[in-house]
Amino acid sequence: MSTKKTNYSFIGIAFILLVFGIIFIPRIVNRISGDDVIRNESRSRNVSSNDEYVSDLMFLNINGQPKKVPHFSFINQNGKTITNKDYEGKVYVVEFFFTTCPTICPRMNRNLVQIQNTFSDFENFGVASFTINPTRDTSEVLKSYADNYGITNPNWHLMTGDQEMIYELANVGFNIYAGQNEEVEGGFEHSGNFALIDKNGFIRSRQDNFGNPKIFYKGIISEEEKEEDGETQEITMLKEDIAKLLKE
Repeated sequence: MSTKKTNYSFIGIAFILLVFGIIFIPRIVNRISGDDVIRNESRSRNVSSNDEYVSDLMFLNINGQPKKVPHFSFINQNGKTITNKDYEGKVYVVEFFFTTCPTICPRMNRNLVQIQNTFSDFENFGVASFTINPTRDTSEVLKSYADNYGITNPNWHLMTGDQEMIYELANVGFNIYAGQNEEVEGGFEHSGNFALIDKNGFIRSRQDNFGNPKIFYKGIISEEEKEEDGETQEITMLKEDIAKLLKE
């Protein structure tokens, strides 16, 4: 009697295994062949970099390498030493100006204040303003200038320091022209362009009609002015591209 029960038990187990094989094994094989298991395991370990948002903004490549902001160290309007490391993890706009500029600087900084206000809710947005007349533009002068223009973003640093180092940073580091010229109004000249930097310190911009990076954004013409001397304003584009980099 016990032998029969044992045989029945083996038969029952064999039947269950047969049913399992018929129903479930093909499903497992199909799942593996469809890479579902591999994909799910990958997701459980880590989020794939392909799933991260990357904007369509281009890098400025020099000798096949994306150009990164060089090291700098200057004093801001509050007398604090600021370096490029203070901007790590932040999206920021770069400009070169001077406080006694009688022409384009006031317009540039009014545009930047507008941009500041647009992104006031973002703690990882900033501005780096370097004076090209550091002899006159001390921290105290820059502080007064910041107050007059309504600069409130704690990541907006107006910086002063060694003039040669600032000019090298402008002309070589960012490829933004700046220089001293006694023959021009104000005694200094610069391009009036803004550079846009991503969270990792790379110079970024949208592409032109030929598929090349535009590199810079015109900082002189406001959204309200629309265009001047046949040139369209690019503040709207800059705002759009800042928003893209903040999502990266």
